[in-house]
Amino acid sequence: MAQYRTENPATGEVEKEFESLSNQDAGKAVDRSQAAFERWRSSSVQERADVLRKTADQFERRTESMAQLIAREMGKPLEQGRAEIGICVGIFRYYADNAEGLLAPQELDPQGARSSVVEKMPLGVLVGVMPWNFPYYQVARFAAPNILLGNTMLLKPAGICAASCLVIDEILTAAGLPEDVFQPFFADPDQIQTALEDPGVRGVSLTGSEAAGAKVAEGAGRNLKKSLLELGGSDPMIVLDGDIEAIANTAATARLSNAGQACNSPKRMIVLEEHYERFLDVLVDAVKATKVGNPLDEETDMGPLSSTGARDTLVELLDDATSKGVTVHTGGSAQDGPGAFMQPTVLTGVTREMRAFEEELFGPVAVVYAVKDVEEAIELANDTPFGLSGSVWSADPEKAAEVARRIDAGMVYVNEHGTTKAGLPFGGVKRSGYGRELAEQGVREFVNERLVRVADAL
Repeated sequence: MAQYRTENPATGEVEKEFESLSNQDAGKAVDRSQAAFERWRSSSVQERADVLRKTADQFERRTESMAQLIAREMGKPLEQGRAEIGICVGIFRYYADNAEGLLAPQELDPQGARSSVVEKMPLGVLVGVMPWNFPYYQVARFAAPNILLGNTMLLKPAGICAASCLVIDEILTAAGLPEDVFQPFFADPDQIQTALEDPGVRGVSLTGSEAAGAKVAEGAGRNLKKSLLELGGSDPMIVLDGDIEAIANTAATARLSNAGQACNSPKRMIVLEEHYERFLDVLVDAVKATKVGNPLDEETDMGPLSSTGARDTLVELLDDATSKGVTVHTGGSAQDGPGAFMQPTVLTGVTREMRAFEEELFGPVAVVYAVKDVEEAIELANDTPFGLSGSVWSADPEKAAEVARRIDAGMVYVNEHGTTKAGLPFGGVKRSGYGRELAEQGVREFVNERLVRVADAL
């Protein structure tokens, strides 16, 4: 079967196959990207901002067809697909509207010279290795700041998301982006490694699994290339007090969004003992009420997982936990019938002996813990190899903020979880990766911050 294909996870049917690159064609793509960089780097900031603004307009105009495409590609319900595209519109407009300020040179104390200035210059050809769970958003947060900088990109999509990658390429071309500045790169892992060996390639950004991230980072390090990794997460959600029913319903919605396939989803819900039973009851009822079905149906709350392989990997983790005494309050197994459907699940009693304690549950599974006090909550929240994000919930935001600051993660929130906006940096620590995307930080990853110092003549 072709490596790149649209395989509808709701039906299991392969709708379209795409040709992978030969080794020769992969090499030519790198060469074209290098040639495009030599032209694109000299474009004006205004020209790049205009492309970004027109891209936002194109995303907005094509929202419906694009949402339907990823519903068929990876199973995202239409309403959630529209929301993802809306985030992309915001990202492209943010970098267009703030272009001049984000690229403004920084004047330093001259320190004995006439002037000392740091200029933000493009770095060169970048490779982007993208996942399937947010086919538009993940690409937008990589592409937008680098288009603004003047870098060029080879974009390797997930194998099941070739079609959405080609749509993004169409949109960028229609928005006026010059040829080969952004190229769909239907490569295999060996061709990615070969690309990293090319002197013209200056960096790589990967969003995906720990295994893929480690392999790409190894290749980047061996070839002295800048890398950025956004990997998995096992985000804690600490509930101290407040409107427990509202918090539990919010938790259910957040956890089951995108069928639970989000790195920064609230996966571990840590609740003080006095609120635990009420929280658990409301959460279980909300999860049971979730309508699972065809993502093209407007009434569907949760579609299938992205593939039967992804679902079966999750089921293995659940079977391991079940064999070791976990309590399953609802769900717990694959859903009967065609497609990659999974029963939304709530677990308690997850212990260190279970794989589910440390491994990421990348699907519609919520794990709930009861703790006696704040100290135990923080200890449990930080007892994970991951460090993407976390949240604390309370009627007292200041008290919650003090607790949130003790969570070892790249992003912490109070009374919300996983909020993504163009002007907020995104990224993690520990095994969740390194580097930051979006906001000003997204411009500062793949940039040559060049010092220009001018002294008086001798």
